[in-house]
Amino acid sequence: MILVAVAFSIQGGQAQLEFCSGNSGDPIFTETFGSGVANVQLPSGTTTYTYATSSPNDGYYTVSSNSAYFDWFDIVDHTANDTDGRMLIINADFTAGEFYRRTIDGLCENTSYEFSSWMINLLPSSGCGGAGIPINVKFEIWDSTDMNVLASGDTGSIPGTSSPNWEQYALLFQTLPAQTSVILKMRNNGVGGCGNDLALDDIVFKSCGDTVIIEDTIGNRSVHICEDDLPYSAELMAIPDYTVFSTHFYQWQSSNDGTTWMDIVGETNQNYVTPALSSTIYYRVLVAEASVNVTNPFCNSSSEIFTVEIIPSPNEPLSNGNFIRCENDMTPLSVTVGSDVTVNWFDAPVGGNLLQSNSLTFYPNAISGTYYAESETLLGQCVSNGRTAIRIDYVEAPRVANEVLEFCENTSLVIHADTNISTATYLWSTGDTTEQITVSTPGTYSVEVSNGACTVIKTVDLNQIDNPIIDQVSSIGNDIIVSTTNTGDFLYSLDGNTYQSNNTFFNVKGGLYTIYIRERNCQEVVAMSYLHFYIPRFFTPNNDGINDTFNLAGIEFYDDSKVSIFDRYGKLLKNAGKGPFEWNGTYAGALLPADDYWYVVIIEGQKFTGHFTLKR
Repeated sequence: MILVAVAFSIQGGQAQLEFCSGNSGDPIFTETFGSGVANVQLPSGTTTYTYATSSPNDGYYTVSSNSAYFDWFDIVDHTANDTDGRMLIINADFTAGEFYRRTIDGLCENTSYEFSSWMINLLPSSGCGGAGIPINVKFEIWDSTDMNVLASGDTGSIPGTSSPNWEQYALLFQTLPAQTSVILKMRNNGVGGCGNDLALDDIVFKSCGDTVIIEDTIGNRSVHICEDDLPYSAELMAIPDYTVFSTHFYQWQSSNDGTTWMDIVGETNQNYVTPALSSTIYYRVLVAEASVNVTNPFCNSSSEIFTVEIIPSPNEPLSNGNFIRCENDMTPLSVTVGSDVTVNWFDAPVGGNLLQSNSLTFYPNAISGTYYAESETLLGQCVSNGRTAIRIDYVEAPRVANEVLEFCENTSLVIHADTNISTATYLWSTGDTTEQITVSTPGTYSVEVSNGACTVIKTVDLNQIDNPIIDQVSSIGNDIIVSTTNTGDFLYSLDGNTYQSNNTFFNVKGGLYTIYIRERNCQEVVAMSYLHFYIPRFFTPNNDGINDTFNLAGIEFYDDSKVSIFDRYGKLLKNAGKGPFEWNGTYAGALLPADDYWYVVIIEGQKFTGHFTLKR
């Protein structure tokens, strides 16, 4: 396993704290401090601190499965899957110095090792009013005589945090010739008081060697082989980076599960040619700087793992069914496959053209036909032995156009679905199922037009053209003016035959008329009778046939009327009762001169007075 180097400040030690930057061997020593709910003591000689059965005060320690003391974090130990796992808990003494010592035996001479341990500051950053003493530990590796320091390094000050945070620290060292044992020491650089409270767990020693990778002849560090391509064989090469070892000795190993490893007998060269393989297998190589150490798990390190994974041919895709779809339907074809499998789409059951790759779906651009889906594994790109056929047929979509139509009041209108599909079916918003319907009410009508897989909706907005509604008819002089309460493209007539768009009839003789009105685009006519009566302003009795008499046309239609004509001196010239009235401008058979004359007209009790002019 490659570990990233982490450096920390030191205070006069012979090495920095750092991890092995190359490949490590299997752990040769591990201290997890055991498990159990009861606190326990360290073996005699392991520490100079005093054992506490419960809360450890300054200068005391305990080995416990919890840290719920004082105002510390309440945590469990660091060891994974360790029920009631214990950890070493230290409350710093008031004097800096050693608090842990352990002899590590069974090492190999002239071999590089990595020591590591997990550690945590138990005091939250808020403890001691935010002014807690940080933890600060020195790790030391001494030779077995306890006379020579092989390596040491300081963590530096580690302040409290807002939440518990285990951190791993490591130290590299190399054993001397004929040296197979070392002494691990841990010293507290700080002093006790409010703070400097820590826990330790998972102390590990393991060998440290070069980073060693394994490649085949084309540079692969692992391969995925399809079962159709078996048997498989490759030449593998171990490639060290020479960061630790100057010489290298090898022992190749294989594993069926990547966990349990077996030496491959006789394979001690840098290169190794595998036998013909037909199942998944893992390879690694043990590496040591001396031949005598290559098979000693305390002395060697292991390379990266080269995996030969055999990928079974995937099952053919499972079809989600054949389809009949509308030509404008963008829904793609789809299939179902297992995990870590993708799909390629073709136009033939074998060979053919690749239409789309690496997709569980495929849209055939509205082209009917049979398409073929082939499974392909994401690892190894192994394909299924066959392809799954999926048929899709596109049907023509009905084509319709929305409409806005008008119809005349008191009439009906036939509206149509009006589509290009003769075999289509219909469903109107009225419930009708025919291609056309007759309607006589304004509003919006819709129809679903279906051709099997295709359904479209057409809407028809039907607006009513209202008939005119007469508000009033009035006479101004000899003109008749018609007004309506509504608006429209109305036409007006006095005889029912000849119509005009102007609502005023000019220079109309008095009399009883019928007023006709209709909408230009409709046939229904609205009519009303109107008595057009007016008093002329002048007349010209010159026998030319035009305005020869003062004629009150229409007065005869009133039930009661009376007319009197006077000259400017008030002399009564003509007087008549109910019935038509006409005066030719004479008095006692003599022609009267051109002048203004006065009238008094009483119609059904209403009196009209004024004057008119006689012109000659």
